[in-house]
Amino acid sequence: MKKMIDLIERKKALFEKQENLLSRINIPEKENNGIYIRYKNPVLTREHVPLCWRYDFNPATNPYLMERIGVNAAMNSGALKWEGKYILAVRVEGLDRKSFFAIAESPNGIDNFRFWEYPVVMPETDEPDTNIYDMRLTAHEDGYIYGLFCAERKNPDAPAGDLSSALAFAGIARTKDLIHWERFPDLKSKSQQRNVVLHPEFVNGKYALYTRPQDGFIHAGNGGGIGWVLVDDIRNAEIKEEKIIDRRYYHTIKEVKNGEGPHPIKTGKGWLHLAHGVRACAAGLRYVLYLYMTSLEDPSVLIAEPSGYFMAPVGEERIGDVSNVLFSNGWIADEDGKVFIYYASSDTRMHVATSTIEQLIDYCMNTPRDGLCSVASVKEIISLIDRNKYYFNSI
Repeated sequence: MKKMIDLIERKKALFEKQENLLSRINIPEKENNGIYIRYKNPVLTREHVPLCWRYDFNPATNPYLMERIGVNAAMNSGALKWEGKYILAVRVEGLDRKSFFAIAESPNGIDNFRFWEYPVVMPETDEPDTNIYDMRLTAHEDGYIYGLFCAERKNPDAPAGDLSSALAFAGIARTKDLIHWERFPDLKSKSQQRNVVLHPEFVNGKYALYTRPQDGFIHAGNGGGIGWVLVDDIRNAEIKEEKIIDRRYYHTIKEVKNGEGPHPIKTGKGWLHLAHGVRACAAGLRYVLYLYMTSLEDPSVLIAEPSGYFMAPVGEERIGDVSNVLFSNGWIADEDGKVFIYYASSDTRMHVATSTIEQLIDYCMNTPRDGLCSVASVKEIISLIDRNKYYFNSI
């Protein structure tokens, strides 16, 4: 009897602890740079994952109330405003390294995110996936919600004993309710593809994709940056012609790799893009976020390219499963112009920052471009100092 009472008390304590976490109010950080506002608490962590996904609450089969299915991380979430709720398609990673998708929703986009009852059951193609992750959500003008994600499989040509060589494919699925998904064949490409994103509108009557060609699973190799592709049929998507629209450059935040984050936001000044850039350093690969803009008339034409990173990991964001990483594949623009930027830190947890369309456009249009050398950077600083002399003296 005492053991049963102890189990009941432990179960009650587990639920109370999680409810306190789920209902915790998120508050903005006091310091901001005028571009965006970070919020103090992560919006999702592994502790947010429902207890009934992790524990067997039957005393007969779990007399010690052990966590039976462990969760390592909740990260890299696609985002969508749907039926008045702020929706995240979360990459949930188990202790077994296998990732899956799960839908979480919030009434305000800042806190109180709660997972739906079941994780997403993603259909497979004729070639089963070993791992799926990093879904981008796009509500397309054809009436469907599309999820594009990385489908990972072991490299069949790997030498005997090599159990880490993998191949990356762009998985494509669509839905009307975020529960039932229709899976199409993976994107046909001559190169490996990760971070593929669907443009929300038809372009010249075709579906448009942002791609990231790469020679290997990890290394971009000859892949020049973020690509642009038009396809006739999303149900059998194939890359026939690929144009690089946002290039990688030596000694920049995107010298090793770069990739499109969520699909771009349409504004009166152009398409607003959020992407990630990767460089190598003594601590390994450093992932940061950056912005750029393309033309309304032709989304493949670059019109603004502010230098440097837009966001980088700070404080506890730098600590996690894969340290020194920020990654985003989801943001939401409300009708009033407020933008919710969802980003993961160190492959571990999800955060939110907010800004506005007006602020982000101003940042893109008025931040100097990267001059690609130290002298050019100093010239920009001197120019700013000289322009500021009048305003400093007038204060």
